[in-house]
Amino acid sequence: SRRPFWHKGTLFRPAVKERPLQRPRELIAKMGSVKTMKLKMLLAKKIKQNRPLPQWFRMKTGTKIRYNKFRRHWRRGKIGV
Repeated sequence: SRRPFWHKGTLFRPAVKERPLQRPRELIAKMGSVKTMKLKMLLAKKIKQNRPLPQWFRMKTGTKIRYNKFRRHWRRGKIGV
Protein backbone atom coordinates (compact mmCIF):
# COMPACT_ATOMS: atom_id res chain seq x y z
CA SER A 1 0.00 0.00 0.00
CA ARG A 2 1.12 3.54 -0.67
CA ARG A 3 2.19 5.68 2.24
CA PRO A 4 0.65 9.13 2.69
CA PHE A 5 2.86 12.11 1.95
CA TRP A 6 3.22 13.00 5.64
CA HIS A 7 4.69 9.62 6.55
CA LYS A 8 8.04 9.46 8.34
CA GLY A 9 11.04 10.39 6.26
CA THR A 10 9.29 13.04 4.19
CA LEU A 11 9.61 16.78 3.97
CA PHE A 12 6.72 17.43 6.33
CA ARG A 13 8.06 15.66 9.40
CA PRO A 14 7.99 17.97 12.43
CA ALA A 15 11.33 19.66 12.96
CA VAL A 16 10.87 20.08 16.72
CA LYS A 17 9.71 17.30 18.99
CA GLU A 18 6.33 18.13 20.46
CA ARG A 19 5.96 18.00 24.21
CA PRO A 20 4.17 14.75 25.06
CA LEU A 21 0.75 15.11 26.61
CA GLN A 22 0.41 14.32 30.26
CA ARG A 23 -1.12 11.00 31.15
CA PRO A 24 -4.51 11.11 32.85
CA ARG A 25 -3.02 9.86 36.13
CA GLU A 26 -0.64 12.84 36.23
CA LEU A 27 -3.51 15.22 35.55
CA ILE A 28 -5.67 13.56 38.20
CA ALA A 29 -2.94 13.98 40.80
CA LYS A 30 -3.26 17.76 40.44
CA MET A 31 -7.04 17.81 41.08
CA GLY A 32 -8.93 18.12 44.34
CA SER A 33 -9.76 14.91 46.12
CA VAL A 34 -13.54 15.32 46.55
CA LYS A 35 -14.41 13.95 43.10
CA THR A 36 -15.28 10.52 41.82
CA MET A 37 -12.74 8.74 39.64
CA LYS A 38 -15.14 8.90 36.68
CA LEU A 39 -15.41 12.69 36.96
CA LYS A 40 -11.63 13.04 37.28
CA MET A 41 -11.10 10.98 34.14
CA LEU A 42 -13.63 13.11 32.25
CA LEU A 43 -11.96 16.35 33.37
CA ALA A 44 -8.52 14.97 32.46
CA LYS A 45 -9.80 14.18 28.96
CA LYS A 46 -11.19 17.71 28.60
CA ILE A 47 -7.85 19.16 29.69
CA LYS A 48 -6.04 17.12 27.02
CA GLN A 49 -8.54 18.12 24.31
CA ASN A 50 -8.12 21.82 25.06
CA ARG A 51 -4.92 22.49 23.15
CA PRO A 52 -3.93 24.06 19.83
CA LEU A 53 -3.31 22.10 16.66
CA PRO A 54 0.23 20.81 16.23
CA GLN A 55 2.11 22.58 13.43
CA TRP A 56 2.88 19.33 11.61
CA PHE A 57 -0.85 18.68 11.31
CA ARG A 58 -1.34 22.06 9.61
CA MET A 59 1.35 21.08 7.11
CA LYS A 60 -0.27 17.67 6.63
CA THR A 61 -3.67 19.14 5.77
CA GLY A 62 -2.21 21.90 3.62
CA THR A 63 -3.47 24.52 6.12
CA LYS A 64 -7.10 23.69 5.33
CA ILE A 65 -7.54 23.18 9.07
CA ARG A 66 -5.88 26.17 10.69
CA TYR A 67 -6.99 26.09 14.30
CA ASN A 68 -8.83 23.99 16.87
CA LYS A 69 -12.39 25.29 16.76
CA PHE A 70 -13.26 23.41 19.96
CA ARG A 71 -10.82 25.32 22.18
CA ARG A 72 -12.44 26.27 25.46
CA HIS A 73 -11.67 29.08 27.88
CA TRP A 74 -11.91 28.05 31.53
CA ARG A 75 -14.33 30.83 32.39
CA ARG A 76 -16.39 31.29 29.23
CA GLY A 77 -16.95 27.79 27.83
CA LYS A 78 -18.37 25.35 30.32
CA ILE A 79 -18.17 21.56 30.05
CA GLY A 80 -21.59 20.91 31.57
CA VAL A 81 -20.56 18.47 34.30
